[in-house]
Amino acid sequence: MLSLKTGGGLFPIETIYGNLQGLKPSQLKQLQRLYHQRLPGDRLTTPEFAQRLAAVSTELEQPLCVYINRRGQVIRVGVGSVRQTQIPPVELPRYGEERLSGIRCIATQLTPEPPNDSALTAMALQRLDALVVLVTSGAGFERRGGGATGYVQGGYLAHLVPHPEVGWTVSPVMSLDTLSQQDLIELVTGLEEEFQREYVARQVDVSHDRVLLVGVMVGNTSPQRFHDGLMELTRLVETAGGEVLQTMHQKRAQPHPQTVVGAGKVQEIALAVQSLGANLVVFDRDLTPAQVRSLEQQIGVRVVDRTEVILDIFAQRAQSGAGKLQVELAQLEYMMPRLTGRGRAMSRLGGGIGTRGPGETKLETERRAIQRRISRLQQEVNQLQAHRARMRQRRQHREVPSIAVVGYTNAGKSTLLNVLTNAEVYTADQLFATLDPTSRRLIVTEAVTHQPVEIILTDTVGFIHDLPPSLVDAFRATLEEVTEADALLHVVDLSHPAWQSHIRSVMTILSQMPVAPGPALLAFNKVDEVDGDRLSLAMSEFPNGIFISARDRLGLETLRQRLVQLIQYVKG
Repeated sequence: MLSLKTGGGLFPIETIYGNLQGLKPSQLKQLQRLYHQRLPGDRLTTPEFAQRLAAVSTELEQPLCVYINRRGQVIRVGVGSVRQTQIPPVELPRYGEERLSGIRCIATQLTPEPPNDSALTAMALQRLDALVVLVTSGAGFERRGGGATGYVQGGYLAHLVPHPEVGWTVSPVMSLDTLSQQDLIELVTGLEEEFQREYVARQVDVSHDRVLLVGVMVGNTSPQRFHDGLMELTRLVETAGGEVLQTMHQKRAQPHPQTVVGAGKVQEIALAVQSLGANLVVFDRDLTPAQVRSLEQQIGVRVVDRTEVILDIFAQRAQSGAGKLQVELAQLEYMMPRLTGRGRAMSRLGGGIGTRGPGETKLETERRAIQRRISRLQQEVNQLQAHRARMRQRRQHREVPSIAVVGYTNAGKSTLLNVLTNAEVYTADQLFATLDPTSRRLIVTEAVTHQPVEIILTDTVGFIHDLPPSLVDAFRATLEEVTEADALLHVVDLSHPAWQSHIRSVMTILSQMPVAPGPALLAFNKVDEVDGDRLSLAMSEFPNGIFISARDRLGLETLRQRLVQLIQYVKG
């Protein structure tokens, strides 16, 4: 795809888009002169303009597309199909599901067929007021009356309709006179009134993101694991406050370096966003800054990855000063490489005496400010680590053994801590309901000696498959509660279909910690929600595990005694 820009001074830049290879300078000048045309604002086209466009197209032996605003000004000229010359959504002057873009396209084609799905999809992505496809005498029709080459034989009118199951409508072939008499104002006014009614009806009682999920199955990933990952991402989006409208997926040998999915799938996603009224696209994997920019330009709405969803949940959940500190650090470290491409304002010079180096841009100024903030936050996290270390030393000085409650997110750790210690830690059927570690004292009467045993139980942040490295680093002060504990209580949600995968994910994260944590007791929670087959399978695979229901208080006394035995084993 090439483009040619000319002009300077007070004259507008006359950019020719599309494939310009092989075109002569005289032909390029003919294309540039199309920018000087002015059409009536209330008509789709005029016979004179259509004939001129057809003549140039026939001479070039290539289709042409001319984009015109509602004032009748030509704003874009392209050589190629509607899809090849389309305007990226982020460059459209007005964009939104409740209205059209204010631009129509007059296109020529070298065959007599109606516009194909590719052209209609491009029309939908740009939310064009209308698409007029001119069919010339060079497209298989006989020339009438010895007219000049490029005589317009007729054309098709296509436009969007506010019904997702239909999307658009295409007229039968019309004569040029009939096309030229179509009232553009009446057409777009009626359509936008319908779109506005649909939009208002859709927005009733909606105060959250409307999300389209995209999953990419790469290599030899098992279908079950891929499905479980998409289900978990759905839960993450819902926990963050979004509504998942649809899930799309694609299987690839490896992700596309620019857009993760293929070009056709990007178009499919963009069209689904249009028809569903989605305002956010979430991918099931980490995206590079360049991939986010490329996808947003082609789709026209915000694009985020799984890590950003998790960060958003953490930002909502953090209550303590320490939790908020660690969340902000993780967010800033995630944001740093993604500053470029955030809009034209970021490329302008910053203001303020003493804030700029020679030639420093606003983008560079913001990057420096964020880097300074990260450095300060890292110092505070280090101080937080030191404070937690002193607290642990006091407990160790008192010789009070500690057990960290770990497990996959939403396994029931906080509920279990509450019923064991009469604590009031926040619980909910949500992912990452707990971010801040909470320590509570548990007194257990040992079954044999009948002596009281004191244990400190610490609730910790839930783990998740492929926990983002930025979160692991930012929450290192919290995760040290795990590595410094004498032992672990690993809580597993046995009712979850992917409970075995959850165990592996938690064990993988624990094995990657800088300090090896102590021995762990596996506690299978929510046994009241599982059938006998799954219970038997878990018992056979993990004969040393313990099976409980924190909600129904089943097996808790046995758990208390096993915790005492675990501590006695650790203390030797």
